[in-house]
Amino acid sequence: MNLSTEFPVSFSHYSIDFIQQEARHLVDRGLISRQQPISSLCDYIPPREWIWVEHELAKFEYLLRDRISDLICCETWSND
Repeated sequence: MNLSTEFPVSFSHYSIDFIQQEARHLVDRGLISRQQPISSLCDYIPPREWIWVEHELAKFEYLLRDRISDLICCETWSND
């Protein structure tokens, strides 16, 4: 039995850099706030792909209850 023919799997890899960029983009557009939990990103990522995002966040020791600001803490400001 070949599992790949019976269970099609869509594998997408979300790097921590990609997740941080997407979070920054959503904050810049005003769709989410820096104070919201990281779990609020799930509204903007396809449900099938969320497991990969959770895995990547866990790999870097981010908790879903942590704030978006913790995830995008390394911002640069051009006005300084």
